[in-house]
Amino acid sequence: MKTLYDVQQLLKKFGIYVYVGKRIWDIEVMALELDHLHEARVITDQDFMQAKLVLNHEHRIEVQKTNE
Repeated sequence: MKTLYDVQQLLKKFGIYVYVGKRIWDIEVMALELDHLHEARVITDQDFMQAKLVLNHEHRIEVQKTNE
């Protein structure tokens, strides 16, 4: 899992589609949904960690864009 698209595809397997309107908000909601899937033990620790790393990276990029 290397891109935000990969994370979206993972969530899609569980019927989770996220579109809030702003990319940064979408990333934050995806992170919450991932947390819920991990707590429910329906995704592996490996998938969870990789997805969180991708989301954290994308979130940092969006924060930098807004600060410029």
